[in-house]
Amino acid sequence: MKNILLTSLIIFCSAKNYACDKCGNYNNDNFQIVSVSVTKSPAIAATIWEITVKGKAGETTPKPVGQLNGAPVLGYVFPTSLKPSDVGFNDTEGIVALALTSHPDFDDSPLWDENLDKNNGNDGLVWHPHWVILTKDSRVEGGLAVKQFETNDASVKLPPTSPGMPMYMDSPGFQVITDNNTIRVVVPNYRINNKTDFSFDGVTAYMEVNTGGDSNHSNGALPMLGVYKVYSIASGNLSLPYKVQ
Repeated sequence: MKNILLTSLIIFCSAKNYACDKCGNYNNDNFQIVSVSVTKSPAIAATIWEITVKGKAGETTPKPVGQLNGAPVLGYVFPTSLKPSDVGFNDTEGIVALALTSHPDFDDSPLWDENLDKNNGNDGLVWHPHWVILTKDSRVEGGLAVKQFETNDASVKLPPTSPGMPMYMDSPGFQVITDNNTIRVVVPNYRINNKTDFSFDGVTAYMEVNTGGDSNHSNGALPMLGVYKVYSIASGNLSLPYKVQ
């Protein structure tokens, strides 16, 4: 089933050609992927995830719009073959991805004080990680969205570090480092069910929040967090060809 879904995502990513006025503002060398890797580090029982770009990783951040609805999100994303249960969700269809994001209009990691100012609610601009489950979604330009659920769905399980939004998202608090042309994150093995032999890919993208829907959209209300533009794919086709080294 996952292979069928991945094929669908590849088709959607390739086929969509909608206009996105904001997307082009961030399409520069800082989001053009040169390489992607996940490396085992037995000494610290963790994996080190890296995306290297042509420019300076993390230097470009979104321009705030002053509200949650329509808020821009930029991301360096690792789609993986991990199962949702490996990262604390219930079993559900979709692609598990680790997204390193920046979004100045809101903070969705309330447990963590990333900028060390003793305020846990103002850190959205600082690059930080999220586990998300991606599914195809034809309502948005990039053809992908973070999977949502009904708030009364008893089958849904979220990690205790989830920000509490009605979608499959977690704010795990892993260390994110920007280092010239590379952005990296350190993931303890026990936080991925000790799975260190998965496959993955690298993607850079522009995403956007929707909290009010859009009655003028031909396909109805928009997803809460949709992908509007994919800037670069490490493999070129989102085939998850890379293996943990």
